[in-house]
Amino acid sequence: MAKMTMVQALNLALRQRMEADDSVIVLGEDVGRDGGVFRVTDGLIDQFGENRSVDTPLAESAIVGMGIGMAVFGLRPVCEMQFSGFSYQAFHQIESHAARLRRRSRGRFTVPMVVRAPYGGGVRALEHHSESREAFYAHIPGLKMVIPSGPRNARALLVSAIEDPDPVIFFEPKAVYRAFREEVPEAEERLPLSRSQLVREGRHVTLVAYGAMVRPTLEAADQLQAHSGIEAEVIDLLTISPIDDELFTASVKKTGHAVVVHEAPKSFGPGAEIIARMMEKSFYYLEAPIIRVTGYDTMFPLFAREQWYLPNARRIARAVQETLKH
Repeated sequence: MAKMTMVQALNLALRQRMEADDSVIVLGEDVGRDGGVFRVTDGLIDQFGENRSVDTPLAESAIVGMGIGMAVFGLRPVCEMQFSGFSYQAFHQIESHAARLRRRSRGRFTVPMVVRAPYGGGVRALEHHSESREAFYAHIPGLKMVIPSGPRNARALLVSAIEDPDPVIFFEPKAVYRAFREEVPEAEERLPLSRSQLVREGRHVTLVAYGAMVRPTLEAADQLQAHSGIEAEVIDLLTISPIDDELFTASVKKTGHAVVVHEAPKSFGPGAEIIARMMEKSFYYLEAPIIRVTGYDTMFPLFAREQWYLPNARRIARAVQETLKH
């Protein structure tokens, strides 16, 4: 198997889906000739032409609006937002139309559309390029909210998202785009858009993370075991909505302790929902309060301060030690 970055794995997913299904169309700002701002769509226009790799005007609402129309009439559009912070311009189209159309039409129409967007910090970008607003979309009935953490699961999740009959918001962590490589098979793989993954087994504490935060969480788990003998179980959510609570609530029943990690702001973030599910389903097994390690309730900072904002292995390990004191 070839070793790929996340950018290469996402490109492979798009290329193979476009080869297999003529209804798959890629559209967005600079996705054609320039191959996208992060080069995820590089080379697609050369292979499939400008009618299937479509450069659009600088108009997010129009990109998603066109995607909805394409989807209703039988295509499978993959719309790229250059950065997740630009997707607010398309929020009306996503929330009021894409998410509602199946119900509004009583099942007559569906919107098999993917909205891809780079998200998150760690690459010294500007504030609208670095924020994490996945909770906005996870809160909307009718949408799926997917966030991969590495090259192989990114490829498998994007294939599943493209094939899904309903709209999927697909956030790609920029900090992981070229951070490391994984073996990715040539044959297509798929992951269900409703299941999390156990990425490390443990018995003392449950760590739940997603996206770019999976790597520092695993780093913290390694440090804790090496220095303190603490065995942390690490769960990668993969899909924020629908959320798979079976795996992490079962894990908490085993460990009795939990720490939830995300880079989005703390208040009203996905961590709050995860903890609510733990309390509903695992309360009598908990031995200590659940701790969140998150970004702060501020705008994402500029270059010099972004590493102070983002959770890291040290903060995560400290939270684990705090909860295990009880």
